[in-house]
Amino acid sequence: MSTSRRIRVSLAEFVEAGLLDSENAAAALGRIALHTDIAHAASAELIFEAVPENMALKREIFAVLDKICAPAAILASSSGHPASDLDTLVVRRERVVAAHFWYPPQLLPLVEVCGSPRTELDVIERICRDLKAAGKEPVVIDRELPGFIGNRIQFAALREAWSLWAAGFATAEAIDSIVRNSIGRRLAVTGPIESADLGGLDTMYHFARFLQPYLDVSAEPPTQIKTLVEAGHRGVATGVGVREWGDGKGEDLKSQRRRELMRWLKADERSNG
Repeated sequence: MSTSRRIRVSLAEFVEAGLLDSENAAAALGRIALHTDIAHAASAELIFEAVPENMALKREIFAVLDKICAPAAILASSSGHPASDLDTLVVRRERVVAAHFWYPPQLLPLVEVCGSPRTELDVIERICRDLKAAGKEPVVIDRELPGFIGNRIQFAALREAWSLWAAGFATAEAIDSIVRNSIGRRLAVTGPIESADLGGLDTMYHFARFLQPYLDVSAEPPTQIKTLVEAGHRGVATGVGVREWGDGKGEDLKSQRRRELMRWLKADERSNG
């Protein structure tokens, strides 16, 4: 699907959900201009790099933007890479910042904002103001680290889930059901640290001392996952992953997730209104 088509489909979904009217959707389309020449970015005040995970390409793009954009322009990356990994060819490194949007970005409010040791504080403050004005929820990370906060927590949970499945403790369906019907609901209201404080820090501390030695600490994903990937099984995209996704199951799950995330956006709108 082309970029233009994806934008139109996304706006139509917002209209259908009652989060946007047709007039504003049409106006939004009118404000979007698509180009393939990076020179068109020269006049921008805030730029987000969102190219594939190719570090050489990312660094080259930042180097070009640094040359053609005004000195005050902010150069941001939506990837999960620290800003200091991306500014190696940049002269004005103080204006480079990581701004990691969560997928799907039109439905999830979080943007993890993290500067390098060279990023000016004013750049952090300006990009957070702009993101907030655009309806996002920027959260500043104080120090750089690979993957930032959200992905590290997400992959810690995924590592344990894959490990439990690969070791035969439970089916993939059972593991997903356990998470979806317990912490999946609770963590939407309270974060993990809030949940531990609510549950009783002493209780959680002592249970952690008992349980943590048994948690998976493997440096690599299970061989069963590697075997699936090498066989071309990519999940919903190919119809087979750890779970089977034929007969429209994958598209049904996407629709279900989209409806639920739209419901949360409506709740956010009511609480902010």
